Amino acid sequence: MDFSSGRARLKQARLAGDRRELYPHSLQFYLEPPTESISLVEFENLAIDRLRLLKVVESLGVSYTRGSEPYKTKLENELRKLKFPYRALAEDDYEARRKDHISHFILRLAYCQSEDLRRWFLQQEMDLLRYRFNQLNEALRQKFLEYVNLSFEVISEDVKNELANELCASTPGFSMIKVKEQQFYKVGLADAVDLFRARRVFIKDGFAYVPLKEIDAIVLNNYRTKLSKALALTARSLPSIQSDERLQPLLNHLSHSYVGPDYSVQKNTGKISLEQIDSLSVKSFPLCMRQLHRALRDNHHLRHGGRMQYGLFLKGIGLTLEQALEFWKKEFIRGKVDPDKFDKGYAYSIRHSYGKEGKRTDYTPYSCMKIIMSNPPSQGDYHGCPFRHSDPELLKQKLQLYKIPPSGITQILELVKGMHYQLACQKYFELTHDVEDIGFSLNHPNQYFTESQKLLSGGKELKKELSNSGNSHQKSNSQESMNSNCIPTSSNTTDAELEGLEAYFTED
Repeated sequence: MDFSSGRARLKQARLAGDRRELYPHSLQFYLEPPTESISLVEFENLAIDRLRLLKVVESLGVSYTRGSEPYKTKLENELRKLKFPYRALAEDDYEARRKDHISHFILRLAYCQSEDLRRWFLQQEMDLLRYRFNQLNEALRQKFLEYVNLSFEVISEDVKNELANELCASTPGFSMIKVKEQQFYKVGLADAVDLFRARRVFIKDGFAYVPLKEIDAIVLNNYRTKLSKALALTARSLPSIQSDERLQPLLNHLSHSYVGPDYSVQKNTGKISLEQIDSLSVKSFPLCMRQLHRALRDNHHLRHGGRMQYGLFLKGIGLTLEQALEFWKKEFIRGKVDPDKFDKGYAYSIRHSYGKEGKRTDYTPYSCMKIIMSNPPSQGDYHGCPFRHSDPELLKQKLQLYKIPPSGITQILELVKGMHYQLACQKYFELTHDVEDIGFSLNHPNQYFTESQKLLSGGKELKKELSNSGNSHQKSNSQESMNSNCIPTSSNTTDAELEGLEAYFTED
């Protein structure tokens, strides 16, 4: 029951009207930045939700045909779950539209900082707009086009019937029946240059007659141009933003952000023995960690970057501090490091990574995004993501060494070529575990290990006494190659917190 006064209801109605004027449509080109004040907590929450959404857009775009029913269903479910506008919602969806607007601009700040980041952000935002635009009905589509100053006119049935033969002859793949079923837009030639060059539209009196299925290409091309320029301008403005001590750490963190579990608390702690690591590296390590392990066994040493990433990964899969000290000491003294030097130069750093020294920070494994976007390997290094940092020919040789079938190698290299590095790792998981669809998005090396163990053990919890006889779908291969590898980081570990960890195995 509503007990509010008439004056209060009138004020509320005016507010709702103001909100509708602020966001008159569920779609926009994000031309005007938000001007309201928000807390740092809301700032980060909005950004993380949009990052989750764009990650799903990327994954679905490779796993499914864009516009297919599974693609649309899964993307709509994600939009609903994260409370973004998912189609032309009712007029009271102000909060969803506000979230969409503000979160876009926050990620624009975070992802304008390099060419790779800008390219990734631009592609995912375009795919998201394409989906949402194609979900609109005719009236809302027309309203949106007017809203973004692309006032393309839908031709009448009479005009379409008059031009039916020309439209059929000039539009590839169209029969006379399809011409009559499809809507056509009358578009200025300047906006349809690409379609005109490709001979995909009928031209008359300076106008292109564009079918509905092609109109989104014009909208997206317009959006790409605007967003590309906006990202470049934002990048030029970064120095003024970088002077803000509150925002800069958040923005740096977002561009490398991982939004899943941080693997700081492991229920498997102590259930993995040192004797199991060799077999687990073949069965359940992602390619990055598998190669790091082999490099360590062959050289009895890893340089700073490799020691950091592999040590935290092992911690994340369940090695205790005592096991870690024993593991690294045994391997290093097989090389050129004597026991005294290890105890003085390395043991402290290992204890530090477990939160037992210094600031007592309990460091967490690095995520895929952290590995891909930061600290690339140089000559003599084995850290990094092999799908991101390896030469394609060397990557191909490694995959052949690991008995990946030629068709699978081709699929992986295609994903790498498209810069879908995490999806390439996901495909590697599917091929080495003989599964068609793993049913999750792979974002973390420790997630890879956990999911592999679940699959190999039939969903049962890892048991130390049984794990030596793992039931693997993958052929064991004692040979390993040595090259760039991946790392573990948590979304909770800031650059400031990592300063103390720089001492972790600092000696080469």
